[in-house]
Amino acid sequence: MARKTLYIVGNGPVGRDMSAEIDAADFVVRFNEPKASIGMSGVKTDILFLCNAGKPMQRRLESPDFLASAIVRNAGQVILAYHPIIIDRYFPKPNFLSRLKGRREDWTFATIMALGGIGKASIVFPASFYMDGCRELGLPEDKMASVYPSTGYFGIFYALRHFSAAEWAISLCGFSWEGWKRHAWADERKWVEDRVRQGLLTMIE
Repeated sequence: MARKTLYIVGNGPVGRDMSAEIDAADFVVRFNEPKASIGMSGVKTDILFLCNAGKPMQRRLESPDFLASAIVRNAGQVILAYHPIIIDRYFPKPNFLSRLKGRREDWTFATIMALGGIGKASIVFPASFYMDGCRELGLPEDKMASVYPSTGYFGIFYALRHFSAAEWAISLCGFSWEGWKRHAWADERKWVEDRVRQGLLTMIE
């Protein structure tokens, strides 16, 4: 019996137009906004993981283009990867002047309200999910206030927990492991490459 297809689509560039095969997949997981892969990776979105913390989420909420995007509109389920307890305990706090400009670390409630306004329900993962993901990556607690696993990492971590490789052919594309300097890009890439070697994932360059 053929395995079902699952694509995990990152926000980096893809090497070719994969829209047709991704939109024809049985399940598609995406993150935040497509950026470099827009127009090349289709629009089917069964789960959209969002980073509900910091300046990037504020920028998305302030842009009408984000909520109007095909990715958000097509999302069957929206998951907020960071529980407010985790954000409060570990994530960097804006300074006083930044707060005067409207900056804050936690955008969970604002995100839930904005998505609810377009008929999208949100799921906030428990704090234990974040802690489990950090342990899986080998991130010690004494570094958790300075290094933060990415939303993409948590999406892959979630998929491997919930979709058996025996039943699902899981493919990754659009992952460049670049961006915010506080993400553990090298560790995340090694973690993924280890799972590729184990036959749990396929990486499409």
